[in-house]
Amino acid sequence: MPRFEEILLASGKVSTDDLRKVQQIQRERGEPLERLLVELGFISEDDLLLLQSSYYHTPILNARDFPRELPAIEHIKPGFFYQARICPLAIRDGQLTVAMADPGDFYAIEALQKATGLQVIPYLARERDIHDALRTFYAETPAAERAVGGEVGEVEYLEEDQEDVEHLRDLASEAPVIRLVNALIARALEQRASDIHIEPFEKELRVRYRIDGVLHDVDAPPRKLQAALISRVKLMAKLNIAERRLPQDGRIKLRMLGREIDLRVSTLPTLYGESVVLRILDRSSISVTLDALGFPQDTLATFERLINRPYGMILVTGPTGSGKTTTLYGALDKINSPEKKIITIEDPVEYQLHGVNQIHVKPQIGLTFANGLRSIVRQDPDVIMVGEIRDFETAEIAVQAALTGHLVFSTLHTNDAAGAISRLLEMGVEDYLLASSLLGVMAQRLVRTLCSRCRRPVEGGVVLPSNGGPAHAHPQVPVAVYEAQGCEQCAMTGYRGRSGIFELLVINEGVRQLILQRSSADVIRNFAVTQQKMRTLREDGWRKVREGTTSVAEVLRVTQEE
Repeated sequence: MPRFEEILLASGKVSTDDLRKVQQIQRERGEPLERLLVELGFISEDDLLLLQSSYYHTPILNARDFPRELPAIEHIKPGFFYQARICPLAIRDGQLTVAMADPGDFYAIEALQKATGLQVIPYLARERDIHDALRTFYAETPAAERAVGGEVGEVEYLEEDQEDVEHLRDLASEAPVIRLVNALIARALEQRASDIHIEPFEKELRVRYRIDGVLHDVDAPPRKLQAALISRVKLMAKLNIAERRLPQDGRIKLRMLGREIDLRVSTLPTLYGESVVLRILDRSSISVTLDALGFPQDTLATFERLINRPYGMILVTGPTGSGKTTTLYGALDKINSPEKKIITIEDPVEYQLHGVNQIHVKPQIGLTFANGLRSIVRQDPDVIMVGEIRDFETAEIAVQAALTGHLVFSTLHTNDAAGAISRLLEMGVEDYLLASSLLGVMAQRLVRTLCSRCRRPVEGGVVLPSNGGPAHAHPQVPVAVYEAQGCEQCAMTGYRGRSGIFELLVINEGVRQLILQRSSADVIRNFAVTQQKMRTLREDGWRKVREGTTSVAEVLRVTQEE
C-alpha cells in the first residue's frame, strides 16, 4: 500500500519541494503533517479531506453529523481525546464509533480499543469540528455525571489562555482565512506595495498598503476576523500566537505569482489588539545597478570615480525609506570582482549579493555594528559596508578602517550631505581623522514618478523656484511640466514607480579645510554649491520635473525640510 505522502504527490495538489518543506517544519514543530499542509497554505482543507477519505476508505463527517450528547468512556481522560484528535460518537453492539482528524493514527486506535475493550470504527472529520464537540461536551456536562462510580478523577489545571489559543489556531487553519491572507499578500504584490499594515481599531480592522512610499487604504476584512487573520500571519511567521502582550518579529518565505517573496513580520500590541506590519522583500524587483536608480550623468560619473578609489570612506544619507541601502548595493555590485573581498554588516540583510560576505547584526548576543566591524577588519577585506553608523564607537572603527587601506561604505540619517560631516564631528570623531578618511557624501530621496499613461501637462507651465543652487542656469520663465491625474494602471494615484534625486558632496581640499575648522553644515553646503557647483536635492528634483519624470508637488513633499 502506498504511503499517504505518495498519494499527495500523485494528486498534483502538492509538489515534491512543498512536501519536503512541510516535512522539515514538521520535524521542527512536531505537529501533524496534514495540519501543517493546510496551515501553511499548500493545500485546501476540502482537498485534503477528500484525499484522506479515499486513501483510508473512511467516510467524512461534518459538524452537523455529530450527536448532541457524546458517550461517557470509562477510565479515559479528556486530554487523550484532545491530544489524539478523536471524538467518541456512539457505543453500539460492542463497537465504538469515533470521529478522527487522522484515521491513519493506528496507535491511537489500538490504545482506545485496549482501554475500552470495544472495536473502534473510525470516521474522518475536521480537527476543529472534533475540538468544538469535545469543548462543548466537557464544558456543559457536570463532572460528576461523566465520572464512573462517582469518582471525579484527577483534576487538570489549564493555563489561562490555553483553550483560547487552541481555538485561535483552529480559526487560523480554516480555508477561508488562509485564502484571505493569501489574497491580501497577492494583491499587495500586484499593486507593487512595499508594506502591508493590518491595524485593529475599536469598530474596524484597517488594512493599508504602502505603495511608492505612501500609504493607501484598501478594502479590509470584517472586524470579527481580526483574531483569525492576525493568528494566521503569526503562524506563518512561526511566532507565538499565545503571546499578545509583547512585540514579536518573524519572517515568512513563500513563492507567489511565480516570484520568491520574503516577508518581514512585526507585531505590536495596541489598545484594540495586535498591529501587524509585513515588509515585502521581492527579490525579483530589486535593482542593484546604479544606472537604473535615476542618477544624472555627471553625478553618476563622479560617484563611480569615488567608489573605485582603493581606500577611504563614502557615506549615503537620508531618512528611512529613501533608498540608501539600494544605492550601496548598486555601488558594491559595480565594483564587485574576484580580486576583491567584500564584507557587509547589516540590520537586517535584506537582499543577498552574489560573491559578497554578508553579516546580520544580533545585538541580543553581542553582535553589534561595532563588534562586528572589529571582526571584519581582521578578515582581510578590501571593501566593507556598514549598514548604519549609529554611535561614536562604530564611527571611530569605520574611520580607522578607511585610513588603513579599506574602502568603507555606510549610511547616516541626516537631511543633506553637509549635515553628515557635522553629525560625525558631534559624535566625537576627530576632525583631522575625518578630513583624511572621507571621500564623499551622497544625500538622496525617492520621488514618485508620474504615470506615463495619465500624466497631464500643467496649463501655462510653472516657474520653478531657486533654493540657492545652480538654478541661476535656468531662466525664471514658465517651464512645461506635468502633474498627476490617476488611472487604472496606477491605481488612481497618478504615480507609478519611484526614482532617486541626489546631492553629491565631494571632499576636496577646500572642504577638508572647513572640516579642520569644524565649520557648520551651512558653511560647508554653501561652499560646495558655489565652488563645486554641487546640485542640491531640490535642484536635482527640478531637473526631474523639467524632464517630465515627476511633479512639483512631489519634489516639495520629499524636500520639505530644506
